[in-house]
Amino acid sequence: QVQLVESGGGLVQAGESLRLSCAASGGMISNYDMGWYRQAPGKQRELVAAISRGGSTKYSHSVKGRFTISRDNAKNTVYLQMNSLEPGDIAVYYCNIGGFSGAYYYPSQNWGPGTQVTVSS
Repeated sequence: QVQLVESGGGLVQAGESLRLSCAASGGMISNYDMGWYRQAPGKQRELVAAISRGGSTKYSHSVKGRFTISRDNAKNTVYLQMNSLEPGDIAVYYCNIGGFSGAYYYPSQNWGPGTQVTVSS
């Protein structure tokens, strides 16, 4: 099974940027659709962005225009560039291997441990 490890989280001020990385081992991400999810305290885990094997992307309404998902298959890594961060973006961010079915991204149970993002106002 492919193992995923997220990194790049931290504490920033509102309006600043972070780039999250998801490094995979035990398999090649080029074979998979990938997603980033987040879970804020007391809330359900939600899809932030997803990218297909072919590079097509999908974003939640709340981050569209501010976040960019990308993949570097040679480095076996998926990224999430987060700009103009807001306090509403505070959450633990998780990487996921899943799959697209039409326009919908479906997560698998293969999750990384997550990385905390905190935004001060």
